[in-house]
Amino acid sequence: MLTPDSVPAMDAWLQSARNGIAAAAGIPADELELSAGDVRTLLDLARVAAHDSGDRTNAPLLCYLLGLAAGRSKAGLEALSDAVTR
Repeated sequence: MLTPDSVPAMDAWLQSARNGIAAAAGIPADELELSAGDVRTLLDLARVAAHDSGDRTNAPLLCYLLGLAAGRSKAGLEALSDAVTR
């Protein structure tokens, strides 16, 4: 599990990608901010998906599914994460 000190800050590449995604979606970039908790949760889930499934390609696909679900429901990332790790 990642500790708060080991969570990387959003780097320039990711900020640029976020800004491009926001522009394409027609939303303000600040609506796509990732909190330190979100980063920890997503990285932990990506690790679980890659290792437990035996296929690393499941990590980004799982994160995409979480994003779709988070955007279409009122469930928070923690609740969605719990549904994966139960």
